[in-house]
Amino acid sequence: MAKYIFVTGGVTSSLGKGIIAASLAKLLQARGFRVTIQKFDPYINVDPGTLNPYEHGECFVTEDGAETDLDLGHYERFLNINTTQANNVTTGRIYQTVINKERAGDFLGKTVQVVPHITDEIKRRMQLIGKTGEYDIVLTELGGTVGDIESLPFIEAVRQLQWELPEEDVVVVHLTLVPYLKAAKELKTKPTQHSVKMLSETGVHPDVIVCRTEEPLGNDIKKKIALFCNVKQEAVIEAIDASTIYEVPLLMLRERLDLYVMKKLNIKEFGEPQLDKWKGFLDKLKYPKSKVTIGLIGKYVELQDAYKSILESFIHAGAMNEAKVQVINVHSEFITNENVAEKLEGLDGLLVAPGFGTRGIDGKIIAVKYARENGLPFFGICLGMQMAVIEFGRNVLGLTDAHSVEMDAKTTNPVINMMEEQKKIKMMGGTMRLGAYPCEIKEGSLAHEVYGQLNITERHRHRYEFNNDYLEMYEKAGMIASGKNPETGLVEIVELPNHPFFIGVQYHPELKSTVERPAPLFVSFIAAARKYNETKGTLAGSNFKKEMA
Repeated sequence: MAKYIFVTGGVTSSLGKGIIAASLAKLLQARGFRVTIQKFDPYINVDPGTLNPYEHGECFVTEDGAETDLDLGHYERFLNINTTQANNVTTGRIYQTVINKERAGDFLGKTVQVVPHITDEIKRRMQLIGKTGEYDIVLTELGGTVGDIESLPFIEAVRQLQWELPEEDVVVVHLTLVPYLKAAKELKTKPTQHSVKMLSETGVHPDVIVCRTEEPLGNDIKKKIALFCNVKQEAVIEAIDASTIYEVPLLMLRERLDLYVMKKLNIKEFGEPQLDKWKGFLDKLKYPKSKVTIGLIGKYVELQDAYKSILESFIHAGAMNEAKVQVINVHSEFITNENVAEKLEGLDGLLVAPGFGTRGIDGKIIAVKYARENGLPFFGICLGMQMAVIEFGRNVLGLTDAHSVEMDAKTTNPVINMMEEQKKIKMMGGTMRLGAYPCEIKEGSLAHEVYGQLNITERHRHRYEFNNDYLEMYEKAGMIASGKNPETGLVEIVELPNHPFFIGVQYHPELKSTVERPAPLFVSFIAAARKYNETKGTLAGSNFKKEMA
């Protein structure tokens, strides 16, 4: 029988419930327990797949093709495990299930209500993974903050589970804010007190209070919070701002969060935490031997969460290369032929990010051309790969109107076309090519060098593909399809063998990058950027430009 830990939040959003949950899970995993995390989101969308990245950040895709919350990315990166469809549940999915049951007559004509029908479905979902027998401990992060109207059914479900399950099988961790008022030069505990009071009024009392803070709490503050919030002082955990999220597990270890939680769960047998790999990664991250500057070309660059997995992949790959990766955001809408050299000046590598829609497309194509002609290491992901194909078609093959049918349905040279199975689909949500698919890599290619094997699987999220009618023309001109789906022939990887590092992939390698297993493409890209940085301005660096000229 699995034990359950629920992580709630109060005062404000974006306190870092996902990071605290992932850090606690990491510590429990490091002590030898089988652990997983799930996220319950209070919004009515069935999944985040149709949400604007500006509003919700990136949409994280699992191996089994679920479009999920970006926090699942944190879970996978910290725990080095794969999550599934079952690890992310929204209010929309809960209600959809209950309404479908009602339509099927499962409730035998009873009035369908929030309590018990909605809460029963929430409880069923909360225990679904725990009942598989695969895990010892299941952490559940509740999205939103205590007091939100839409969060109430989830809180009520937790209250019921606290009574239905054995006392030693449920722990509630409440994350809250202890702000520092500069004018008063002191920490204020009132927001935390009110947050805990609000949670308690719903019938759920936290076992542990984790306090986000900019300044150390000290024993007096901890004692005060413990007194007013009715918990033991050892249950008040300081979560001070860290220089990187990957420090948080070690901070929580120092605060003995995992020990107190295990005590509450009546776990008496456990090992010492095995965190050697994690500490080794942190050492490399904190003490880099070099620095590279990468340009991230996208259209959602104002919001860092829109490309969360990419940014974290850079951190993993940077540590592997013992290099600090500085990411410069470049908005593609503002790149022109006249200013591209200025915009990309000083970069050691260029990544053109995924995305949808026509906005900023021309800027991306111009940026790709600059990287191709100047020997600048280039990496294109999904739409970024498609932009590389379009740029090559226009400027090398002479197909001046080469385009994707996504942006120009009437182009006479649709080098990027809609996938055949997508043409009949009218619904938007959950209908793209999603999840893990196999890819066969061409022997002796750059992709082969990167992965060190000929058969891989990577995760996808797209509707459009390279048009194979043009493949022979492209390969004759020097752009090689070095990776294909073995069943459909879909081009998964393109590269330029005559370039220091130029590769585009239709899939999303950032979604599988973890601390213990960084994505090979990112590792190789940063290695190429580091080499470019070292040879910039030298004979080796200028020879490529002469050749291209």
